Amino acid sequence: MNIKKFIGFIVIAAIAVLGFVYPLPYYIMQPGGAYELSQFVEVENAKLDSEGTMSLMTVSMSKATPFTYAGAKLSSRKELLPETQVRSPHESEDEYNLRQLKLMTDSQFNAKYVGFKKANKEYEIQYNGVYVVYVLEDGASDGILKPGDEVIGIDGKKIIRQTELIDYLAGKKSGEKVKLTIIRDEKEQTKSVTLKEIPGTKGKVGIGITFTENKSITTNPNVKIEADEIGGPSAGLMFTLEIIDQLTEGDLTKGYNVAGTGEMLESGEVGRIGGIDKKIIAADDGGIEIFFAPDDTITDEVKKLNPGIKTNYEVAVETAKKIDTKMKIVPVKTVDDALNYLKDLKQK
Repeated sequence: MNIKKFIGFIVIAAIAVLGFVYPLPYYIMQPGGAYELSQFVEVENAKLDSEGTMSLMTVSMSKATPFTYAGAKLSSRKELLPETQVRSPHESEDEYNLRQLKLMTDSQFNAKYVGFKKANKEYEIQYNGVYVVYVLEDGASDGILKPGDEVIGIDGKKIIRQTELIDYLAGKKSGEKVKLTIIRDEKEQTKSVTLKEIPGTKGKVGIGITFTENKSITTNPNVKIEADEIGGPSAGLMFTLEIIDQLTEGDLTKGYNVAGTGEMLESGEVGRIGGIDKKIIAADDGGIEIFFAPDDTITDEVKKLNPGIKTNYEVAVETAKKIDTKMKIVPVKTVDDALNYLKDLKQK
């Protein structure tokens, strides 16, 4: 091989590698799949007598490269999302993945809580301090705390509920120091933090983190949900329905292949999620017959900021018409809407 051919080969190889590997500031979202919930949810001593199926839906998210970006531009099934629309500012890929897994954990908690309340079964909630979701850049805890830390104490005072941390910090001033007791990588540590104004606020002093209550639930009978590889809160509604189906007599599915999406809130309301159009396509690909879509309420304030915004249900119906599916799209504002629909459904 002469030198020109060798150099040409190297250039072509470099272009190919960059085309497939070099990350662009975009994500590619596309339809994922429909996964039967019985493989993820196990209620102790449950009678699995359903003739149909309950499924959760996923979307596939991947970092764009030059070649995959070009492919997404040409595909009607793929959507390009700016990085800033997916991740919080200054949030790393690992931190984003951690946040998604926490959202999934919270959705499992809410599914158990709502499911056991609806089935009138025993449960007990344990509060374990607060979970650090995000550390604000230039905030008091920047470089000290990190996402995934669990704050269980402050200045020797045990923290169980998030209100206890908020109330303790309420009277503090900028420049004061606090000692936080945290759990990181399953080990207890103490961190000293000098309080300062929270970035983006006017004079509000704090430790500069966003957090959520760190809690768990014990149920009788016991429930195991094994879905660690799936992130986000959108499986909450379907987890709840599967738990209720396994806890109660009869078959909620009535012999149909049922799927849906939506965050399960502690109130029993079904929250809005992203990527519902892709989930409709995935559900149709997976042979789903009935699909529950969040019929979320959009406030006038949100409409002013986003004039073209539509509810999850409206987008789901539009997508179903576009792909000409026979799948039934059912609007749900609460878990009761889904339960009542299934209750009135005739046996297949």
